Amino acid sequence: MSSPAVQPKRRVPRLAQEAVDRARLTVVPRIRSRAPRMPFVSLVSLVLVGGVVGLLMFNTSMQQASFAVASLEAQADALSAREQTLRMELDELRNPQRVAARAQQMGMVIPAAPVFLELDGGDVSGVRTPTTREHALRLAPRPAVKPAVLAPAPTVVEVPGEKPNKSRR
Repeated sequence: MSSPAVQPKRRVPRLAQEAVDRARLTVVPRIRSRAPRMPFVSLVSLVLVGGVVGLLMFNTSMQQASFAVASLEAQADALSAREQTLRMELDELRNPQRVAARAQQMGMVIPAAPVFLELDGGDVSGVRTPTTREHALRLAPRPAVKPAVLAPAPTVVEVPGEKPNKSRR
């Protein structure tokens, strides 16, 4: 008879051999199939075309922005020059000599003595004296007269010669 301990020894290697036979790797014949190249080529072409178009659009937008900047700088320069001209005109209009001369042209005169009006009570302090045009203050100085040495009489020199003929041209 067989002993119970001997049977498992035989059975274990047989089970292991069956498991090894089942799990054994076998070489599978390689199936040669080429992946379709058209989708890859289309994808690469689409990416390249999209990149070139994007680059052209970016370049165009940068050039347009450059033209806009140049136009705005020219406009700013023109406005700055106009502002400077207007400031000079304003300074000329605010000139106290000009304002006083214009006031005299309108018939205003400078009073001989000042009179003050107090705002609290409305009292007038100072001597009221009428001012006439004869007592008006001269705003512009009199023109300078040149000395006779600097403004001599003209010297006329006549050259003897033939008289011009009126019929000649």
